[in-house]
Amino acid sequence: MIITTAPKPTPRSLEQAGKLAAELQADARPRKGLSVRKLLEISGDNRVIIVTDSETRYYEHPEEPPLFFHPSMAFVRVKRLRKGESDPLIGLSRCEPGDHIIDCTAGMAADALVFSYAAGEGGEVIALESEPVLCSLVRQGLKHYDTGLPDVNDAMRRIQMTCSNHAEYLAAQPDNSADIVYFDPMFRQPIMESAAIGAFRSLANMDELSLEVVEQAKRVARKTVIMKENGVSDEFDRLGFTRTQFNSSKIAYGVITID
Repeated sequence: MIITTAPKPTPRSLEQAGKLAAELQADARPRKGLSVRKLLEISGDNRVIIVTDSETRYYEHPEEPPLFFHPSMAFVRVKRLRKGESDPLIGLSRCEPGDHIIDCTAGMAADALVFSYAAGEGGEVIALESEPVLCSLVRQGLKHYDTGLPDVNDAMRRIQMTCSNHAEYLAAQPDNSADIVYFDPMFRQPIMESAAIGAFRSLANMDELSLEVVEQAKRVARKTVIMKENGVSDEFDRLGFTRTQFNSSKIAYGVITID
């Protein structure tokens, strides 16, 4: 994998590219006017990351759009929370200001952002992502993306993006040490029209949740263990969650209430 910058890099983007290359143990190279296609050809594994001042972009194919951090629908959901409106995830999880949340399958950190805003300055969101490239991309985005709303930016900056396997992380946590443990694994039955999921599917961890992990989550959580899945998935029954579906949504949440 090659990590480089825009054709005319700034000192900031050069520094970020160097740090990212060290973090991912990748090859940092000056751009030298090379196209994305050429960079992919010489990368050795058809993977290129381009760092700019505004974003970090991941490429696997010259004809396909890059993957980069964007809050997307999470931003819409947070703006609703700012107006005093409800959010299904926050309501079902019983998330309150000051809560400690472990997001075990952070992905693009959309739900982590909603949790972070709801938990507020006194709360804590640990966002776990086992895939190093995806974790690094999202960490950079959470650090630098500007929504134009200072309180939403603050919520992004508070998220602690951690590259870790959730099974190992949960096993190491004390009993009753978090308020909420959340899972949003890659759906066993994908919703194919969801472009946001398709864009990073090649990077994501595709492993299914195990009963052992859910038991660890129940041990760690004080209030709620919650999972998001395809509304028609059998995973809720297999893992012991009570399914709750909203309106005509194809998404459902499964809830295990601890107290």
